[in-house]
Amino acid sequence: MERTLTTPPAKNATAPKNATALASGAHAYLDLLAREASAVEFEGPILQARAAGADSATLEELERAKVAALQVRAVLRRRAKREAELSALFDTASDLAGLRDLDAVLQAIVHRSRQLLATDIAYMTLNDPERGDTYMRVTDGSISASFRRLRLPMGAGLGGLVAQSGTPYNTADYFADPRFRHTNTIDVAVHEEGLVAILGVPLRLGTQVIGVLFAANRSARPFAQEEVALLCSLAAHAAVAIDTARLLQETRAALGELSEANTLIRAHSESIERAADAHDRMTGLVLRGGGVEDVAAVVTEVLGGRLTVLDDEGRPLVGESGDLDTGVFDAAQSSRALGRTVKRGDAYVASVDVGAAPLCTLVLRTDHLVSDTDQRILERAAIVTALLLLFRRSVAEAEGRVRGELLDDLVSRPELRGLDDRARRLGIHLDAPHVLVVARHDGQRERGAFWASSQATLAHGLATARGDEVVLLLPGDRPGALARRVAAELSASLGRPATAGAAMATGPVTAVASAYAEARRCAGALVALGRTGDGASAGELGFVGLLVGERREVSGFLAGALGPVLDYDARRGTALVKTLNAYFGTGGSLSRTAEALHIHVNTVTQRLDRVGQLLGDDWQEPERALEIQLALRLHRLRTHMPDA
Repeated sequence: MERTLTTPPAKNATAPKNATALASGAHAYLDLLAREASAVEFEGPILQARAAGADSATLEELERAKVAALQVRAVLRRRAKREAELSALFDTASDLAGLRDLDAVLQAIVHRSRQLLATDIAYMTLNDPERGDTYMRVTDGSISASFRRLRLPMGAGLGGLVAQSGTPYNTADYFADPRFRHTNTIDVAVHEEGLVAILGVPLRLGTQVIGVLFAANRSARPFAQEEVALLCSLAAHAAVAIDTARLLQETRAALGELSEANTLIRAHSESIERAADAHDRMTGLVLRGGGVEDVAAVVTEVLGGRLTVLDDEGRPLVGESGDLDTGVFDAAQSSRALGRTVKRGDAYVASVDVGAAPLCTLVLRTDHLVSDTDQRILERAAIVTALLLLFRRSVAEAEGRVRGELLDDLVSRPELRGLDDRARRLGIHLDAPHVLVVARHDGQRERGAFWASSQATLAHGLATARGDEVVLLLPGDRPGALARRVAAELSASLGRPATAGAAMATGPVTAVASAYAEARRCAGALVALGRTGDGASAGELGFVGLLVGERREVSGFLAGALGPVLDYDARRGTALVKTLNAYFGTGGSLSRTAEALHIHVNTVTQRLDRVGQLLGDDWQEPERALEIQLALRLHRLRTHMPDA
C-alpha cells in the first residue's frame, strides 16, 4: 500500500515539467524562425530543456521540433532567395524595357549575378567576328587590370568550351580541370585575378552563341543547379539587351539614313523645282524677245553669285573681265569637250560651241557649293544664251546681206533707180552727213565681213565685203578719226593690221560711189607710204591728198600745210610767207635770203624761228619741207589766179 501510494505522486510531479519544456521549446523555435536566427541558435531550446531535467522523450520531441524548424527555416531561406532572384530578374527586365545605355544594363546584370550567386567576381565576354576572338566586355569585382583587358582566342579556356558547346560549364578548381584547353595568356590572367571556381553560361541569340556570362570565386566552391539556372536566366536577359541594343542601333541608323535620304530627296526636289522654274523663265524670255542680260539675271537670281557671259572671242557680254583668268579659259575648253559644267576654284564654267568653234561661255563665281542639279541650270542657261546669240547672228547676217547689197549697188551701180527708197527703208538717209570707209586687210574674210556688218548695225549704217577689203558707210562728219578707229578695231579683231581710208559721202546717190573711189585710193596711198595699220582721210595726207582726193581741195591743203603762217601775216602784216619763198628759193641759205630781201641775217633768223613756232619744229624735215614748198607755190598761183 505504501509503494502504491508513493509512486503516482512521482509521475505527477515530472509531467508538468516536461509539458512546460515542450511548450517553451515550441515558442522558442517560432521566435528563432521569426527573427531568422542562425542554425546554431536552434540548439538552444534543447540545451535549456536538458538543463531543466527534461526526460529523454521530451528531448526527443524537442529534437524533432528542431529538425522541423530547421526545415522550415531552409524553406523560408530558399523562398527569400528565390524572391530576391525573381526581383533581380524583374529589375533586369525593367532595365531592358527602358534600355537607353547598353553598358549600364550589362553592368547591372553582371553586378546582380555576383550578388545573387555570392561570388567574388562576375564578368562577361563577347565574341568579336571582325577580329575572330573574344574580348572582356564587363567585369564586377575584378582587381586585375590585365584581366579586364583580356582578349581570348576563340575556343580557348572555359569560356571557349561554353561557346562551342552552347551549354553551361563550371569547375570547382580551374587549374586542375582537364576538360578545356588551357592557354598561357588565359591562365596568367586567371592566376593574377586569383580565381579558382568558375561558372560560365552561354549568351544565346537563337542558335548563335554571342558570348559567355561568368561567376567566379577566389576559393574552391561547388555551384548548385539553382545557381546555374539563375545565371542562365541572367545571361538570357543580357543576350536580349545586346540584341535590343543592336536593333535600336540599326533602327537609329536606318532612321538616320531615311532622314538623310529624305533631306537629299527634298533638296533634289527643290533643285528640280528651281531648274524647272529657271527653264520656264528663260523660255519665256526667249519668246518675249529677251536678251542675254535677261538670261544672266535669271541665273544669278536662282543660283546667286556673280555671272560673266563671254562671246566667242572671250570678251564679256555681261559682267566684268576682271573676274577672268587663264584657268577660266582652260575650264571653258574642258566644258566644251565634256559637254557639262567644269569647276575651277570658286568658278563654275559652262561653255557651248558650234562646229568646234566656241560660241559663248558662262562663268558663275559663288562662295557656296553648286549642286549637280543646279549646274544643269547653268548649262541650260548657256544653251539658251547660245541660241540667242545664234539668232542675233542670223538676224544680223540677214540684215547685213540686205545692207551689203544696198551698199554694193551704191558703190558699183549708182545709176539704179530706187536706191534712196531702199536706203530709207533701212533707216539710212543719204542726204545726212555720212563717211565712207574702205579698210584693206589680208586676214580672215568671213571674220572681217562679220565685224563690219556688226559695226554697221550698231551705228545704223551699211557694210559690205569686197575681196580683201570691207566697205562701211557710217553716219558722221569726221572721216579721218573714223578711219583710224576702224583700222584699230578691225586690226584687233583680225589679229593682223588693217589699213583704212575714208571720205565724206554726203549729197546725191552718186556721192557714195565717188567717196568709195577716194577712200580706196586713200587706203592704197597709206600702204604705199608704209603706214599699214593706220587710217586717214585724203585731207590728212598732205600734198598726196591732192592726188588721191576726189575734189582736189587746195584750200584744205593750204590750211593744213601753211595756214598758221598765212593767218599770222594777215593779222600782223608781217612777211613770213615772203621770207619762206626766198629761203627755199636760195636753197636754204640764210645769207643769200637776207640779200634777196635786203634785210639783216638776224632778221631772217628771227622770222624763221617764228615760222618754227607756228608750223612746228619739224617744218624743215624733207617730207614736211616738200609739202610747205608745194603749198607756197599753190598760194602764189592762187594769189595771181583768184578763181583757182
